[in-house]
Amino acid sequence: MSVGILTSGGDCPGLNAVIRAAVFTGSKLHDLDFVGYRWGWKGLVENDVVPLGRPQVMGISKQGGTILGSSRTNPFDFGGAERVAEVMAEGGVDSLIAIGGEGTLAAAQRLADAGIRIVGVPKTIDNDLSATDYTFGFDTAVQIATEAMDRLRTTGDSHGRCMVAEVMGRHVGWIALHSGMAAGAHAILIPEQKTSLDQIISWVEHARDRGRAPLIAVAEGFKLDSMDDAHSERGLDAFGRPRLGGIGELLAPLIEERTGIETRATTLGHIQRGGTPSAYDRVLATRFGMTAIDMVLRKRWGKMVALRGTDMIEVPFSDALGQLKTVPQERYDEARVLFG
Repeated sequence: MSVGILTSGGDCPGLNAVIRAAVFTGSKLHDLDFVGYRWGWKGLVENDVVPLGRPQVMGISKQGGTILGSSRTNPFDFGGAERVAEVMAEGGVDSLIAIGGEGTLAAAQRLADAGIRIVGVPKTIDNDLSATDYTFGFDTAVQIATEAMDRLRTTGDSHGRCMVAEVMGRHVGWIALHSGMAAGAHAILIPEQKTSLDQIISWVEHARDRGRAPLIAVAEGFKLDSMDDAHSERGLDAFGRPRLGGIGELLAPLIEERTGIETRATTLGHIQRGGTPSAYDRVLATRFGMTAIDMVLRKRWGKMVALRGTDMIEVPFSDALGQLKTVPQERYDEARVLFG
């Protein structure tokens, strides 16, 4: 049996660990052959294929990014299931493992419904897929953001400044919540919670009055209660969605004007995606890859790996689509106790 593997959508730490685990487990225990499609769905529809054996994946679990490359190509713009089946047949590939986020899994579901033998591995640093407790890449992103905020605090303390750290999070605030709590932020602003400027000023002034240099963690998708849409000044992405970013730069002068505290904003951006994955993400990604091979052998097409508690389970693609896993009110409320 020959299995094809592809990584699609935004890169994140842990992708290579999934690839390595799948290839090692499949080749060592089950005598499977593997090929990789370069640049995600683009490589599949264009038949841009590379061999994937143990020599190609040795030592890659600690590397960030993906050795296969990635893109945001939609396979249904290039022949869809018919073209995918044609390429698989030409290469003697029996089944696919697609590693990606909501967009990748949506395409995988459509392909599975059309008869393509495919299983999925969820990937998003935002941790916003509702069908799994955690996704690999999230822990690494939180560690990077936490370290950055720790560094911002020292310069804020040195100059008596208010520091605003903008982190990723288009629709959900998990990265901001976890990194903000870990760094001891005096306010955490997330897309799920519209907040007034007056409330933010109150938290900043309270921190200052206690002799602290205020630190604010804000997700890129956060909106003030006076805003209808998230802040965007960078045009549209390939899917027609606004490229978010800049809410920190929008808030900083407003805070400085209202409080008189010198305020600086830092946007972490793609720094959160890159670099070496954390130990937790390496282990989680490895377990995902091993479970994906088990699903291929049991012909569990149209399903994806998920983490439930500490157990690996399988769920239909549909369970991961259509509803984002947002930060519950009770989780935000427990963090809010620490604000100001």
